[in-house]
Amino acid sequence: SVINFLERLCLTWMFFFMMCVAERTYKQRFLFAKLFSHITSARKARKYEIPHFRLKKVENIKIWLSLRSYLKRRGPQRSVDVVVSSVFLLALSIAFICCAQVLKGHKTFLNAAYNWEFLIWEAALLLFLLRLASLGSETNKKYSNISILLTEQINLYLKMEKKPNKKEQLSLVNNVLKLSTKLLKELDTPFRLYGLTMNPLIYNITRVVILSAVSGVVSDLLGFNIRV
Repeated sequence: SVINFLERLCLTWMFFFMMCVAERTYKQRFLFAKLFSHITSARKARKYEIPHFRLKKVENIKIWLSLRSYLKRRGPQRSVDVVVSSVFLLALSIAFICCAQVLKGHKTFLNAAYNWEFLIWEAALLLFLLRLASLGSETNKKYSNISILLTEQINLYLKMEKKPNKKEQLSLVNNVLKLSTKLLKELDTPFRLYGLTMNPLIYNITRVVILSAVSGVVSDLLGFNIRV
């Protein structure tokens, strides 16, 4: 019993240590995204003491897109995604087991000690996933903020009225901004769940398995069939 307890304690510590490392990485990503969104604003750039430039030249737009791509790839990517996917799969497995136990006998579900352990693990994993989902969603909003490009387009139109002699040059920059806006919209991957990178296989398993299990539990508890 002592050896079993120590093994569980060590495995639990290692697992939650990896989750804390993943959360720290997500916080760094959010910080980079937050500072990146302030680059084109003179007031916010001065407040956070970061460089500032406007997207009024093609060279500046190239730098802006390159910096965005560099910051999104900065730091560990694959290892953190593996940790998050593992946590998601573990939470999915525990939820499926709990749903099966409830369908087997919901009146005696809480009588078993291992079911309580499953519920504690599921609650801890869900809190962690919700935290990562919140950070990932906010990070994506910062990087996919199209309003920055739209604001620069409005500024270019105003400059065209003030400086008609530079209309051709400003029109070229405006066209590049339009293409950049379309590019950012196309770059959004469909396999994201509130900012968390999802493997297509995990994405499909989530849709089919867990929704079916939850549908069966709700139907069993309420007494009528529900299709999710």
